[in-house]
Amino acid sequence: MAHDATTDHHDDDHEHGLGHVVGYGPLIGTALALILLTVITVAVHAVDAGELNVPIALAIAGVKATLVCLYFMHLRWDRPFNALVLVGSIAFAVLLMIFATMDSGQYSPQIVAGNPPTVQATVETVAPGAPIARQAQVD
Repeated sequence: MAHDATTDHHDDDHEHGLGHVVGYGPLIGTALALILLTVITVAVHAVDAGELNVPIALAIAGVKATLVCLYFMHLRWDRPFNALVLVGSIAFAVLLMIFATMDSGQYSPQIVAGNPPTVQATVETVAPGAPIARQAQVD
């Protein structure tokens, strides 16, 4: 039986690592969404939400990272196991941040406001806005 190349329907693009081809629409839409989320991040910076500022910023960053992974890294069209690895990695990173923030509250009564005296003296003498007489003493 002879090998007929016309009846052999292999996906040559996939075998050579070219992967999934995405049209301009999803890519432009994703780019616009990322720009919008960046504008929202800057706008949220101006709003004082107290202790929620960091979680809000991290949530926006997480959405942006997810969009990049799904569309620019083509995970939306890849094997489900790769998506599972991505979701697991994000979950463990979030868990690490939660534990770190829980632990930081334990030490807040011990934190002394301001700099140690020697550090404060150095900052005052070397800082760009410091009086010229003090800068001359350091030189």
